[in-house]
Order: sequence, then C-alpha cells, then structure tokens
Amino acid sequence: MERVSRVSRLRGPGGPELFDLPREAREVAPGAVHVPDWLSTQEQAELVAQCRGWSRGDHRMRHYTTSTGGVMSVQSTVLGRTWELPWAPTISSPERGAAAGEPKSPRPASGDRRAAAEGSTPDDEAAVGQRLPEALWHLGRRGVAAAYGEEAPEASSFEPTTALVNYYDASARMGQHQDLDEAGPEPIVSLSLGDSCIFRLGNTESRGRPYQDIVLRSGDLFVFGRQSRWAFHGVPAIRPGTGDPALGLRHGGRLNITIRSNVPGKPGRGPQVQRKRAMAADATGGDRR
Repeated sequence: MERVSRVSRLRGPGGPELFDLPREAREVAPGAVHVPDWLSTQEQAELVAQCRGWSRGDHRMRHYTTSTGGVMSVQSTVLGRTWELPWAPTISSPERGAAAGEPKSPRPASGDRRAAAEGSTPDDEAAVGQRLPEALWHLGRRGVAAAYGEEAPEASSFEPTTALVNYYDASARMGQHQDLDEAGPEPIVSLSLGDSCIFRLGNTESRGRPYQDIVLRSGDLFVFGRQSRWAFHGVPAIRPGTGDPALGLRHGGRLNITIRSNVPGKPGRGPQVQRKRAMAADATGGDRR
C-alpha cells in the first residue's frame, strides 16, 4: 500500500480550525487499512445530499430492533441487495432465470431514482430499492483499490451490491460485532461523514481485548478484509460538533456508509455463521451488522 501523507484540520466543538495534524494512510492490522481525508469536502457534501435522497419512503432511516430485542441507538437503512432476498429480480439484473443457473452479478445503472420518478410501475419502484446506487458502486471499487493498491486481486474482484447507511447522533453507539451477513470474505468499505468517532477494531475471536481505538474523521476511508474481515468492531463514542456544517448534516452527527459484496455461493461464511448463532444468547451490545 502506498503511504500518503495528509493534513487533518482539527476543529473545536462547532468552532474554527485550531491546528493541523499530519495523518498518513496506514495498515492498522493485517488487511485493515485507514486512509485519512480520502474524500474531498465537495465529495462529502455531495454524498450527504445523495444519502438524503436515497433515504426516503421504504428506505427512510429508522431504529432497528436487534435479535435480542434491543433497539439500536443508530438509525439505519439498506441500499441495494438485502440479506434476506439476495437475488430478488432488479431493474439492472431482471433475469433470475431458474433454468439459466446462477443469476448475473448486479451492475449499477445510471439514473436509478429517475426511473422511479418518471412513470415507472410500483413493481419497478420496488426493484429500484434492490439496486445499489451507481455512485456507491464506484466508491466501493475505488476504496478497495485505494486501500490495497490497484494491482491487488480485490481491486478487480470486488463487486459491490449492498450498502448499509448508519446515522449516529451525539449519543448513539455501536456495540462490538462481526459483519457475518455476507456470503464471502470480500472486504468492507467504510466511509465517514460529519462528526468524528472512535472506531474500535478488535480481534476475530471475541468482543474483548486485544483491540485498538482509531479516530475516524469526516472524509476518511477505512477498509477491512483479508485477515481482519471477521474482526469484531464497533463505535463506542461520537465526538459531537467536530463535523463541518458545510456538509449539510442539518442536526450534526455522523453518517457512516459501509459498502459490501453480497454474492451467494462464495466460501468463507459457514464457520462465522455457526459462531454467530452460538453467541446469540449473550449478544448484549452487539448488532447483527
């Protein structure tokens, strides 16, 4: 991975810049790469506006209930293919084709929301919700290449299908958990917008130590795959007032977009699912995504 030196502008709570700190892209654990300030301020503001447009109707942000009955403090929505119906027909991949064998891998199509707005049927609108927006497909691919290098196998094989968008207000948290819902070991691409947070990256065996805490700021890219793909991770704290009001988050807070590949039939998930079920009874503080 190429090491890139970046400058971070540190703000006081809701106030002006205080001082600059250099930050570098680095591999914080095997397969887990932090690239600071990856998105420009303009790209961040555009992404916030796009998320506002995507998070409407059936895809509005909401507090979900965990498998243990708790209500998550973050608000979430899922864009693209869901885990429950990973191969439901979509506009971009209409042929499920029982006789054709494996369905086509989904590809983005431009104007995904325009199709629903300009005379499409209710069935078309439902299908739009199953397709990953084109902007996120490209960001997912770019993110893997930025973290692992253009020549890395994942840079060409990663096929984004799904994005989980989480909104954290000042009091929201995310307990330590593993991302076990995808069918294979492809990396997770995480983008941060708005307020900074403490991101806790742990080990693959338990929610406890060893772990390390990393400050993720607006515009940062974090990719975890390879040996760290099944690592426990969470967000124990948000730093309110550290986001730039120019991004357009009207009430502050943090938006986190995690871009994933949900392609059935790839190896790597079975042992993790078994572990997930075994740990379900004591899943206090952990969320399934």
